[in-house]
Amino acid sequence: MKERMNPAVTGIAMSGIRAYSAMAKATPGCVALTIGEPDFNTPDAVKERAKQDLDANLTHYPEGNGEPYLREAIAKFEQEKNGYDYTPDEVIVTAGATGALFCALCGILAPGDEVVVPTPAFGLYETIIAISRGVYVPMPTQDDHFQITAERLRAVITEKTKAIILTSPNNPTGCVYSEESLQAVRAAAKEHDLFVLCDDVYAQLSYTENYHSFASYRDLRDRIILIQSFSKPYAMTGWRVGYLCADAPVRAELQKVNQNCIVSINAFVQHACVTALGCDVTEMRETYRRRRDFILGRLAEMGMEVEKPEGAFYVFPSIAKYGMSSEEFCTRMIKEGGVGAVPGVFFSAEGYIRLSYCYSDEELRTAMDKMEAFLKTL
Repeated sequence: MKERMNPAVTGIAMSGIRAYSAMAKATPGCVALTIGEPDFNTPDAVKERAKQDLDANLTHYPEGNGEPYLREAIAKFEQEKNGYDYTPDEVIVTAGATGALFCALCGILAPGDEVVVPTPAFGLYETIIAISRGVYVPMPTQDDHFQITAERLRAVITEKTKAIILTSPNNPTGCVYSEESLQAVRAAAKEHDLFVLCDDVYAQLSYTENYHSFASYRDLRDRIILIQSFSKPYAMTGWRVGYLCADAPVRAELQKVNQNCIVSINAFVQHACVTALGCDVTEMRETYRRRRDFILGRLAEMGMEVEKPEGAFYVFPSIAKYGMSSEEFCTRMIKEGGVGAVPGVFFSAEGYIRLSYCYSDEELRTAMDKMEAFLKTL
């Protein structure tokens, strides 16, 4: 019966990240640097607030787009933190950033519409675009230090282009887009009337002092869809809460997708999310910065070529000189070296691997020692 199913679904593969994480977990003695999940726990104040709401029997249907108090808190946070002028009625609370991406892409794409994605990129973009009956258009950035150039952007835009997705800081590279990169997108968005999806889930984990998102270009607010998540900055991956912000007429249509897909997020986590917005993430961010510097130092000693990440918790070194595919490299490094990484091919970037450093210092030291020993055998 598979042939009778939706080809937009049957045509996509299961997560390569999960597959290599499972391979590493099943290999005795392997240190897995595969998953991008904070090793911190959710702040106690956030957990306590959720407990209070459970005890208060906040277990009934909430408002579909998120309770008004949470949307108000999100709008206030975005205004005070980033200067974005969204109202509570321009916010939709979603099932994680994944829910926000699905809501946005399903809401804006007609069959055959193209979405430009600067690569390397998180693999979920390609699959959600496919399910939404759009066309994934990768735009490689490897030769430009993972930045966007006007020339490369012009080369991939067609009359069918509907949107571009920006992730800064980026997964898997950790890069932060420069002003030149953002201006190239700004010009293209104006010229071709494009939506710009700003996946800013790592924005609070940026190490650069001059970070700003494309969403700061408020003259384009009518075509910007801001995607955010509680998962990364507040170590709330298991809570599955995110949100999107969009201009009122756009948001009015996107809410239809959200309400027909998930109806609403859990009632008893929403006050806890308000509490999270008031948490200071400095300690977490500085811990990741220190771990980044350690990993970069060790990779340099191994002779690995890698761009310096300016945010998130990933490094994306090149393995081109070893003359094998990223899948072969990562499979061998798990089986022979005892270190788990994710092949770059799953991020539309063959010749690279992704290492996550949101693991303990001890795990990172052990992994680097094992990796160094493995590389010496090649």
